[in-house]
Amino acid sequence: MTTHAPQAAQAVTLPATLDEAVAALTAMPAAVPVAGGTDLMAAVNSGQLRPAALVGLGRISEIRGWQYQDGHALLGAGLTHARMGRPDFAALIPALAASARAAGPPQIRNAGTLGGNIATAAPTGDALPVLAALEATLIIAGPGGARREIPVSHLLAGVEMLRPGELIGYVRVPLLHAPQVFLKATGRTGPGRSMASVALVLDPARRGVRCAVGAIAPMPLRPLDAEQWVAQLIDWDNDRAIVPEALTAFGEYVAAACIPDPVPAEDGSVEPLPPAVLHLRRTVAALARRALGRALS
Repeated sequence: MTTHAPQAAQAVTLPATLDEAVAALTAMPAAVPVAGGTDLMAAVNSGQLRPAALVGLGRISEIRGWQYQDGHALLGAGLTHARMGRPDFAALIPALAASARAAGPPQIRNAGTLGGNIATAAPTGDALPVLAALEATLIIAGPGGARREIPVSHLLAGVEMLRPGELIGYVRVPLLHAPQVFLKATGRTGPGRSMASVALVLDPARRGVRCAVGAIAPMPLRPLDAEQWVAQLIDWDNDRAIVPEALTAFGEYVAAACIPDPVPAEDGSVEPLPPAVLHLRRTVAALARRALGRALS
């Protein structure tokens, strides 16, 4: 990264396979991979990034589709938001399709990719809370044909990082065959950056609820206690019934877990949350409540 004024890249490589792209990055350590370029070119145009070389990923057909694998969907990192938003993909992973359709205007959805959303790891990335709730894993391509697998949450949290020459090749997502919901608040009408987002998926086989909250922190947040609590209140054997009061309580539980009250002072007093933060917490509570209600309806 640099704050120097942008300049034209010294070299552009257009590999045809994932291993060729890894080889190019290995040979040119200063090179930057680019797929849709929706975030990269914004950084270049603003002067925040001056790449010495670019490795274009647009010609790598193997990462632009998906396939079934042992009860999972193996998604290519080159899948665009527009492609993921189509009905056939929505039937496969509804919440991810919903996040793709909400990713922005058509020009962004047509260019932006799943892998780019993950690699950039912007807090407002709409796909990120969905992948966290689905507990997706990444298949990383490395030099010499090496492949390794890491949880997407590890990369987003910085627990594990991409090594020199590595690329995100695929995203492995479990097929739960159950309701999934993605909701976001933008603070305006129409497409826009998330002020807060919630992804919620049901896992009937484990009688579990998985929820992730995006945009309010550097990485998606999982309110694990709230998940476990509400899963015990759902009547899994009777059309997943739940009392209405539990929906409201779940929303408040999620919001308080993700945006907790300030720590009491030494005298025991507690400062109230600033109005903007309180509004954000109410927004998260509403999104979580609605997401669970829609998933169970």
